[in-house]
Amino acid sequence: MKKKICVVTGSRAEYGLLKWVMKDIADAEALSLQVVVTGMHLVSAFGNTYREILADGFRIDRQVDILMASDGASGVAKSMGMAMIGFADAFEALAPDAILVLGDRFEILAVASAALVHKIPVIHLHGGEKTEGAIDDSIRHAITKMSHLHFVAAEEYRSRVLQLGEQPDRVFMVGGLGVDSLVRTPLLDKETLSREIGFDFGKRNLLVTYHPETLSDQPPETQFLELLRALRRFPEINVIFTYPNADMGGQAIARLIEDHVASAGNCRGYQSLGHKRYLSCLQFVDGVVGNSSSGLLEVPTFRKGTVNIGQRQAGRLKAESVIDCDAEEASIVSAIERLYSPDFLELLETARNPYGDGGASAKIVSVLTSIDCDALLSKSFVDLPG
Repeated sequence: MKKKICVVTGSRAEYGLLKWVMKDIADAEALSLQVVVTGMHLVSAFGNTYREILADGFRIDRQVDILMASDGASGVAKSMGMAMIGFADAFEALAPDAILVLGDRFEILAVASAALVHKIPVIHLHGGEKTEGAIDDSIRHAITKMSHLHFVAAEEYRSRVLQLGEQPDRVFMVGGLGVDSLVRTPLLDKETLSREIGFDFGKRNLLVTYHPETLSDQPPETQFLELLRALRRFPEINVIFTYPNADMGGQAIARLIEDHVASAGNCRGYQSLGHKRYLSCLQFVDGVVGNSSSGLLEVPTFRKGTVNIGQRQAGRLKAESVIDCDAEEASIVSAIERLYSPDFLELLETARNPYGDGGASAKIVSVLTSIDCDALLSKSFVDLPG
């Protein structure tokens, strides 16, 4: 009998990393894919991105609508409560042999909690990482302790999962799923991309994605205004804005993007480009600016620069192509100037992505094919020597 692996996805970025794992699970003779969609995928303000999942040929077995109108702390906490209720019903109906989740978002914590109570093993991807400027950091480690099988992107992250007491024979270093997606996704040429998104690439172009720093004392709009002021110093650069995640304060940033785009002639904003169009944009921009994990996980493979603002991604492994700066106008301006400097452009020619060269999805599915899901439920805490 095939093992039913239930993949849960709640955001466009997460789905972009999960897509090829889902395809390989669906193609494996020993496995059966279930798909549950939640979070931002089901909200028009974020582009109704569940349609991209359907367009890729996947069947959605269950939709769990959880997002509240408010993105304040109370709204997010209530969304987590709704997720617990919704996933309790979903797991009872689908009866999966294992749940597969990625990362660190608040809805995924609720998913892991519901699975734990239902005695369903949890398979966790991209654990052991650090993002010290966001509540996601604590959520990620909490999900690790609720999980029974781990696939990590680097040896440093494997060591951290082991430090949390997980069994070594259940922690696999497979590399970054973002790199895997780049290797396997056929990208669009510039003319097709420009036509599909309605954006004219100029001599200089940047892609900007900025999410709230959920642990910062500053309101997210205060930091984002510093970024907008810095971008105004470069009127010759065309800018593609992608909207922030459904984090606390994200709506305020989205409104500022809308206002900026309406008043500036060299930029456009997108609720969601879709994964293929997003990756295709990375081919033709000079670099990315903001604090998205994509700037660290995927962009280095293109040998393009990343201006990484603030503390949201503090603690992650970074390629030489990443330029860290403060969430302050002068610091951002200086980082963008370095992005275009001759010495930095020379450095990019030899920069390597620390998250590997691809192949993660195949490695994950190979392990899933061989495991006994029932045997995963019993786990031990492994104390470090010392």
